[in-house]
Amino acid sequence: MELIKIENLEKKYKTGVTAIYDFDLKVKKGDFIFVIGASGSGKSTLIKMLYREEKPNKGSIVIGNINVANLKNRKVYKLRRKLGIVFQDFKLLPRLTVYENVAFALEILGLTNKEIRNKTIKALELVGLKNKVKSYPDQLSGGEQQRVAIARAIVNGPKLLLCDEPTGNLDPDTSWEIMKVLEEINNLGTTVIMATHDKEMVNRMQKRVIVIEEGRLKKDYEKGTYENESA
Repeated sequence: MELIKIENLEKKYKTGVTAIYDFDLKVKKGDFIFVIGASGSGKSTLIKMLYREEKPNKGSIVIGNINVANLKNRKVYKLRRKLGIVFQDFKLLPRLTVYENVAFALEILGLTNKEIRNKTIKALELVGLKNKVKSYPDQLSGGEQQRVAIARAIVNGPKLLLCDEPTGNLDPDTSWEIMKVLEEINNLGTTVIMATHDKEMVNRMQKRVIVIEEGRLKKDYEKGTYENESA
């Protein structure tokens, strides 16, 4: 079943730079997709348009039954409640504990304390941090902080998880641990789209790979590796 349909997408910034051009993509439910390409190729712009941080100048992005490109600003929250977002720099709140950082994402939804607790503990168990619930971000390693960020992103059971260079600040071993967490989340049914420069990770994971070059979709491999880019 199709989760995302992108057609004739174009994004041009006020600076005159065209970040995405003539871009079409279909994503099935349960896909795990790496988005690769050189710096400035349009990877992050694509991710930002998927969660409506940026609006396209042309074309359509349909996620589920939501036309993201036409979404009014006051309705963006409806989209973001259906997806999770993981960034390179964690974006944790330093004065909140691990538990509070994850639970915070649910409190604004008006859930009961019991529902919040159950969902938060479940998410922290999934990322292997149930024993760190009372710790603060500055007491954690970089990898642990990213796990908290992932738990926060998935705590409400999103159908789609968007990751923008989530291992960019991590060493190779820690990056692999994070990728195994993301793979487990994907195996549970969440669609994962991840922009990355990490060649070794892409090669090891053997997932679907799309290559963006100068804003256009150059190649799409069902089970690709970074090496395919030069093929």
